[in-house]
Amino acid sequence: MSRSPRLSPRLTLFLAPMLVLALTDCGSGPALDPAVGYGPTPTLPAPQSSAIPVVNVADAVGWPEGRTPVPAAGFRVQPFATGLDHPRWLYRLPNGDILVAETNAPPKPEGLEGGARSWFQKLFMAKAGAAVPSPNRITLLRDADGDGTAETRTAFLENLMSPFGMALVGDTLYVANADAVVAFPYQTGQTRIDAAPRKVADLPAQRNHHWTKSLVASADGSKLYVGVGSNSNIGENGLDEEVDRAAILEIDPATGARRTYASGLRNPVGMAWQPDSRKLWVAVNERDEIGNDLVPDYMTSVTPGAFYGWPWSYYGQTVDTRVEPANSDMVARAIRPDYALGAHTASLGLTFGEGGLFPARYRGGAFVGQHGSWNRKPRNGYRVIFVPFSGGTPAGPPEDILTGFVNEQDQAMGRPVGVQFDRTGALLVADDVGNVIWRVSPAA
Repeated sequence: MSRSPRLSPRLTLFLAPMLVLALTDCGSGPALDPAVGYGPTPTLPAPQSSAIPVVNVADAVGWPEGRTPVPAAGFRVQPFATGLDHPRWLYRLPNGDILVAETNAPPKPEGLEGGARSWFQKLFMAKAGAAVPSPNRITLLRDADGDGTAETRTAFLENLMSPFGMALVGDTLYVANADAVVAFPYQTGQTRIDAAPRKVADLPAQRNHHWTKSLVASADGSKLYVGVGSNSNIGENGLDEEVDRAAILEIDPATGARRTYASGLRNPVGMAWQPDSRKLWVAVNERDEIGNDLVPDYMTSVTPGAFYGWPWSYYGQTVDTRVEPANSDMVARAIRPDYALGAHTASLGLTFGEGGLFPARYRGGAFVGQHGSWNRKPRNGYRVIFVPFSGGTPAGPPEDILTGFVNEQDQAMGRPVGVQFDRTGALLVADDVGNVIWRVSPAA
């Protein structure tokens, strides 16, 4: 299986003193048990600040031959497709074909590259396998014989702009690029689209501190919902850069008109409709640099018109005193999210259990791809979890579904991102370090 690029020995040697300084930083104090950062009422310790934020990057090394992640008891895992190029997001077409967004961050505009902190962050991300050029491609995978391995692979769409979210409405495929939602004509069964994209609506771009744009359609196809992350950690680049960011936007695909559907969501990534409540849920990455255990990422049902706190507060009215100017009126409006997903877990993928292949208890529950922390000691995430639901709401602690992404040398062999069920009811997991799509199914 292909490996992600690593820093050169010369560059590693040059950076070693700075990395040691960052990695031995103790300003954030000892970490709590990660379990207290999960659930409807996570522990929120006092914030801890330090001159140098905690950095604890797992070197990306890829999967050795014959090694795979570890499935939960009663399940098996196999590669659905290998040799991909930074696969991040998954979408299943009605005929069962799987679309994979092979993608990464776009180049930043001149003058918006950031300062020294941004430069070092790029180097840390390179160690984590997250700094490869974007392939700007959506690949189609087809498992026609149902053996759990895709025997057909084609370049379905090319020359895109850091594509991420996808949604088919009728005979129109919508793709959320980093800077716009675009549309393509689609015919069932086709394995490539050569038509030029039709722009539906521009999306906030600029420096694209958070570049991914997730996308789901309403049940009737009359509206598109796009998750747009913030252009900063806590608004430090100025709130003028945050217009229509840290939000879910609602777009009319017929006219391109858009409005803010919900706001104060620092980086809303995975979005999915919960099948029992029919409510939109989203996985959100929260802010950094105030300690190992702050602030937990979360998933929440989305209330139209609601404000969730960013940047002025978190978990309701917990004020972030770093944000200037303060805004007590906005803090008073902030509502508390439904379910915490652990501090710095980078919970990106979100889908709900469906079909009859998995045992009945998994239907309607949330499956979450946790890409894994780069700024917590010890590390957190690097797994796929399941959260049971009852009556459309979370109803229990998280359970491991797929683990073993970090090896005995504390290196990342893989990092899970998007999650999606295939036409048989097996769970597919995009691994952008291992460059694999994993398939999880019951063992018997």
